[in-house]
Amino acid sequence: MRIRGIAAGGDGVGTLADGRTVFVPRSAPGDLAELGELRLTRSFARGRLARLLEPGPGRVAPRCPHYESDDCGSCQLQHLSAEAQRASRSRLVGDALRRIGHLTTEDPTLEPSDTEWGYRTKVTLAVRAGKIGYHRLGQPGSVFDLVHCPIARPELNRLWQALRAHRALFPRRLEQVVLRVDRSGTSHAIFRAAPGDAWTRGGELGAGLRQDGIEAVLWWEPADGAPRTVFGAREAYPVMVFEQVHPAMGDRVRAHAVTELGEVAGKHVWDLYAGIGETSWALAERGATVESVERDARAVRVAEAGQGMAGITRIAGQVESVLGRLKRPDAVVVNPPRTGLAESVGKQLGTSGAARVVYVSCDPATLARDLNRLAPAYRLRTLRAFDLFPQSAHVETVAGLEPR
Repeated sequence: MRIRGIAAGGDGVGTLADGRTVFVPRSAPGDLAELGELRLTRSFARGRLARLLEPGPGRVAPRCPHYESDDCGSCQLQHLSAEAQRASRSRLVGDALRRIGHLTTEDPTLEPSDTEWGYRTKVTLAVRAGKIGYHRLGQPGSVFDLVHCPIARPELNRLWQALRAHRALFPRRLEQVVLRVDRSGTSHAIFRAAPGDAWTRGGELGAGLRQDGIEAVLWWEPADGAPRTVFGAREAYPVMVFEQVHPAMGDRVRAHAVTELGEVAGKHVWDLYAGIGETSWALAERGATVESVERDARAVRVAEAGQGMAGITRIAGQVESVLGRLKRPDAVVVNPPRTGLAESVGKQLGTSGAARVVYVSCDPATLARDLNRLAPAYRLRTLRAFDLFPQSAHVETVAGLEPR
């Protein structure tokens, strides 16, 4: 069977002899393959690559040994060249907008990342049966021991190597380890534990890391309590607040989104799902007044502490709950989570009267759904994708909308 493309999620897509679509992980466009472990449903099938008869033109040898030997599920496209990956991610956006959004549009231009490796500033490791690492592909209950992650920043790999040597000092009922490097360059390790666990060896762990030449802020986050630092700082950067895992590309996305709003001096702008307020700052710098809405009160506190600026009104709350209280906007920028806009938010945007709406999306399917819902009021004006997540099937998209 010949693989014809890449589907959302990263599986290769082909067609069985009976006409059913089949999804095959770790396959590449153009591959001629024999399939195994075939699981049939009424309308589609799933299989695994049993034997590669002829490689597709974009297939390469994966760089990470975990990708094949441990069936790592963290990356989906390491077996494709950078060019083939980018083409696939661009096609995923275009396909979603045509198929789900019922829009007539070409695949968007994709702005490539400056680096394909060592870019992630945050990794989340699961704990199962004494192993700490990523989940195996298609096996959410199975975890392998991670040694090295080539898409993580070098600082995080150095921290993880040091931590692995001190596993006896970890919380007894550990459920998750999050490694993160913040914009100041400080490394953090967050240990999330089951309810009832009392971790008393954080200071000892931090001292052991320091002896190994590793400086890091250690956090303990019990399931039944608030996160707190246990080594390295009394008041540290709040690493629980969401930020892009590829900051340099995130900056480029934000700059493009602000540019797409056009001239904002003297205008009123909604910044919805504002995070730590970086887009709000950029808009205020350009002379706009901004109502900035973010549900995470910690992120709002970071925004307020990080950079005071006239013209910004920050609101901690659910977007769907506060929209009715906001001033009528001249322009709107939305950057929702992967689930997209609540239906009520889409309806209120459609009647907002904004002359420009910019939608920043991390999921092509929910973007397509929401653009379809907004279609009675707004049409797609511009579309650009950004390569925030090399080696994966994820893609960031910025859609510029204008009134019909």
